[in-house]
This record gives sequence, structure tokens and C-alpha cells, in this order.
Amino acid sequence: MANNTNTRSGNINLFQIFSTKGNGSVDISGGAVEVRYYESVLSNSISLTATVVETGLSLTESEETINKGLLDTLPIRGGEQVLIEIEDTQEEKTKLVFKDESSFYVNRVRDIDPGTQQDLYYLDLCTREFISNEQSRCVVRYNEKISDNIEKILKDERGLNTEKELDIDETAIDYNFIGNSRKPFYVCTWLASKSVPANAGKLGAAAGYFFYETYDGFKFKSIDNLFSQKPVKKYIYTNTADLPEEYDSKILSYQIKRDIDLQNNLTLGTYSNRSLFFDFVAMDYKVRDYNVDENQSGKIVSASDNDINYVAEEFRTPISRLMNHVLDIGVLPRGNTAEDQLKNTKARLDKPTYDAPNTMVQSIMRYNQLFTIKTEIIIAGDFSLRAGDLIYCDFPELSTDKKSNTNKNKESGTGGIYMIASLCHRITPRETYTSLTLVRDTFGRKPFN
Repeated sequence: MANNTNTRSGNINLFQIFSTKGNGSVDISGGAVEVRYYESVLSNSISLTATVVETGLSLTESEETINKGLLDTLPIRGGEQVLIEIEDTQEEKTKLVFKDESSFYVNRVRDIDPGTQQDLYYLDLCTREFISNEQSRCVVRYNEKISDNIEKILKDERGLNTEKELDIDETAIDYNFIGNSRKPFYVCTWLASKSVPANAGKLGAAAGYFFYETYDGFKFKSIDNLFSQKPVKKYIYTNTADLPEEYDSKILSYQIKRDIDLQNNLTLGTYSNRSLFFDFVAMDYKVRDYNVDENQSGKIVSASDNDINYVAEEFRTPISRLMNHVLDIGVLPRGNTAEDQLKNTKARLDKPTYDAPNTMVQSIMRYNQLFTIKTEIIIAGDFSLRAGDLIYCDFPELSTDKKSNTNKNKESGTGGIYMIASLCHRITPRETYTSLTLVRDTFGRKPFN
């Protein structure tokens, strides 16, 4: 494959800001000296930050040179629509185009450094949904599958009313709840921790979703389904300039931010925990012990062929966290009439509305496990990557030989499959980079297909 290590500057083809007063627009693509675009599986929306240096720009309608600063002449006061088009420097160039329903909007102008010859400032841009989230509330009752309710919240006029693409993994369990006037992003994130994928068939072992946005739209994805994907690219870090044929590109630099934190994982109950579920209808309680050996081994999809139980048994087995929960028995029963709801309540007096004992505890453990190993890498700008994608990375093993092979130890190697937790595409007049924060839940490797 081609050696895609070229880091020369990408192109900012369009950076057009429209006045909210309807008196034209300005293209500042020539004055945007740095653009940073962000995605993350932990963020409900994408964002972009531009560093702007301007000495006088032109309005598109009048083509008149403005000697005053853009901030006061357009003016920029917040909420201005911004159309952007950027592209990377790969052999097969990838463009990111933000227009129409995917347009950005000015959220903040900060760190202004004014001068008599030029102004320098930062523009923080956000999506329309990011703003709409502050103006919307979930106030109705939601029934049936969580995945169906996520779509309603995002598409409904009383929710975000978004026109962007949705990628929602179907959930297995039903959950009735009331929005309680919470913001749509909050509700969707809250529901993510209560969800189990429908195709798992392993209730109590595969819980845990992420709700986030990428360039492609909004995603409500199961952790297991994310790790079931095929890696989209394969990268390698070496001490030489050569790129082996089986790799797509080189890793320019990397840093292992976290490899293991035993004390923190024990505090979070990552390996073994105990939950007390109180039933105030029967005035009783249930105890549920949960550990990786009995409840997760062979039941989840991980980054390698190894099990999660890599910590010594003497530390992994004892319970390290206690949690208390209240079962919602009799809360929001099914039915459109009072008679139907009463009938359904009597039929389920021993069952909660939400099956917390089989889902909640496991999702807490799964989130903590996913971020056990955290690595940051920098590669040549590649705009085809998305948060939530899997990539395959190979890193060198410790050796006095400068031409040492990569660490391909199947049991403990640092190389293997990683999930992109967050990314930043950075364009400057001289170079284009993509910074990736990678996470995984296990050590070792899977074969790369």
C-alpha cells in the first residue's frame, strides 16, 4: 500500500460566515491559520475551533474591502451560520463538508488579541443541535424499546428535530419513563447506560451503549457492536522510514497514557462488586454479586482473544465495591387506561419496570473496563476516520536493536485492535495531523483480516 505519511497542509476550501442581519457573508478561509475539528464517543456533538488572523476582508455581496475588524463589521455576535469545507492530503483525498443541516454556528469568540494592523482571535463553532438542546425538554412519557425512544427524541419536533442521519443499534429490553423536563442530550446519554443490544442474546453481560455524534450523524451504539466491527485502517510505529506493505500508514508519535490502574479499578468495582437492590413493595432486598470470571467470560466482545480476567486472582476475586439501588416495581406500568395499568401492575409485582439487577451493574463495569488501556497517537491527517471506529496498531518492543520487530505477543503485546475514543483533525498552513485517543479493554491481539 501507499506510504501515507505526508503531513503537508490540507486545504480549507471554504470558511464562510453569514451575517444574522442578512447583509451578506464573508469567506475567511484565507485568514483561518489553524482549524481543529473534534469528535468523541463521550461527546453528544461534534465541534470545531478556528484560529483567525484578519487584516480586512470582503463581503460577498458588495465585494468591498473592509478595513475594520470582522467581529464588529459583519458583525459576529453568536449564532451566525458557518459553511466549511476542508480536505486532507491522502492520495485519495477525503473532504469534510459542513453545509445545510450539517452547518456549524458561532458559539463563542474568545482570547481576542486586537491590534491596529490585524486581529487575532479564536472562533468556537457548534452544531444546530447543540444549541437546540438548550431550548428543548423531554416532557412526555416514553414506552417500549429504548432504541425507538432515542429515535423519537432526536427526530420529534418536541425534541431535537434533527435532520441528520441516525445510526441506532436496536435494544433488547423495554423501558417506560417520563422525560421530567430534561434536555434531550441528557436523556439519550442516561438511556445509553440502561441499554442492552438486541442481537446479544446475553442479558446481563453485554449492557452499555454510547450516544455520540460524528461527521456521519448521531450514533447510539452498543459497546459490543462497536468491537464487532472490522478495523478500518492498520498503522505501525517504527524507527525507520519504511512502511511495510500490509499497513496503511505510519504512526508519527505515540504515548501510552494509561496501561493499568489497579487501585482505581478496584474502587470502581471493575472486577468484582456487590449490589443491594431494595424492593419497597415487598419490603425486601436482593443481593447481586457480579464478577468478570462468572458473568463476563465468553459473553462479551473485547479487543483481543483474551479474557478480561488478566489481574491476579487474589485481587480480582474479592468484592471491592458496594452499591445500593431501589427497584422501580409498580412504576409506570404498561397500558393506555387505568384499568390496563392496574392489571399489568398486579401481574408484575415481583418484577421491576427496568431490569436493573441484570443490566445496570454490568454496564458500569463495561464502561470502566473499556478505558483500562489508553493510548494517544498522531498520524498524517486522515479525514476518513470516525470516533467509534476500530483500527489496528503495531508498536515496537523494547530492544537494543534499532531494527527491532514490533511487539506481537498474543498474550500481552501492546499492539492489536483499538477503538477511537476521540479524534482531532488539525490543519495549519504547513501541516495536517490527526490526533487519536485510543482505548481497549484487554491486552493481547486478534488476527488482522
